[in-house]
Amino acid sequence: MHGVSHVFVTRAFDCFSFPPFTPVKQQEQPDPEFPTVKFPNPEEKGALDLAMETASQNAAHYVLAQDPDSDRFSAAERRQDGTWVNFTGDQLGVLFASAVLDGYKASGKPLDKLAMVASTVSSKMLEAMATVEGFHFVECLTGFKFIGNTALDLVRQGFEVPCGYEEAIGYMFGDEIRDKDGVAATMVFAELVARLHSEGKSASSHLQDLYRRYGYFKTSNSYFICNDPPTIDRIFARLRNYDGKASQAQPTYPSTIAGLSVTAVRDLTIGYDSSNPPSYKPKLPLSSGHMVQFRAENPTEGTKISLTIRTSGTEPKMKYYLEGSGKDAKIVETLLPKVVAELGQDWMEASKHNLGVP
Repeated sequence: MHGVSHVFVTRAFDCFSFPPFTPVKQQEQPDPEFPTVKFPNPEEKGALDLAMETASQNAAHYVLAQDPDSDRFSAAERRQDGTWVNFTGDQLGVLFASAVLDGYKASGKPLDKLAMVASTVSSKMLEAMATVEGFHFVECLTGFKFIGNTALDLVRQGFEVPCGYEEAIGYMFGDEIRDKDGVAATMVFAELVARLHSEGKSASSHLQDLYRRYGYFKTSNSYFICNDPPTIDRIFARLRNYDGKASQAQPTYPSTIAGLSVTAVRDLTIGYDSSNPPSYKPKLPLSSGHMVQFRAENPTEGTKISLTIRTSGTEPKMKYYLEGSGKDAKIVETLLPKVVAELGQDWMEASKHNLGVP
């Protein structure tokens, strides 16, 4: 995408004995003006339009994209009706994890020595996979200084850590470079879809198979805009004293959201974790900004959510990372908008504070 990866991906396709890919000529060479996109991030809406158009003209099934410095990776798949589906960062993370898991199983190595890492705002589906399959899963703070160092810590404990990711389309593979790598991600994805198509499958159909095995997971991430830091502080102070009865030793958070009961709260700003008695201290490092995580569930419907609310270190935003999970996709998809509505209206008091939304 007007960046540096063309020559390296070309060489990688040759090393892996793949036929050459079809480049997007208008975006093939580095150009700091990024003339064909509003913003050169494959996650941005419309950023892959030119690639999809090129792919459709050449009857290609997939678009593979890196950002200009080639550390992030994204992908899209052409449906049978000619339309395109963009994979989310979490969906790609799960597909990569499944590929790594299949390879590890085939090696005959014991699964209890396999570990994978994801940031704490990424999908909990990797956690569900670990529970079912018996490998070790560890979450850490966002950013590859945390993901990479967590992987190194696990190696020192005797684990192999072939995979780690964060939902912002960053993926780490192997034990040589403990950082996100768009070229490596491109080749792992290319190998995966080549194998799947040889079996009469696609990345999308394989993802549905994974949902059937581990449960359906869907994310809904966005943010509220607030240009007044004291207002942000008041919003988070209210979340920590939601019933007006909090003490310094015992904060009180909302107990329900959208009909689900809150089962755990981890506040990485003040150092509180309701799921870790008797100390109630979180195992993750503290955050320099506001960061509160909630888990909630409805046992009757079998639905769960994880919700992280945090401030941005660079923008006037309060970001939220929401994921719902359950056996019934329709119930999960119906639930998420309700959670977002209550989060904005009741928890964040968006109208009262005149919060902006994208």
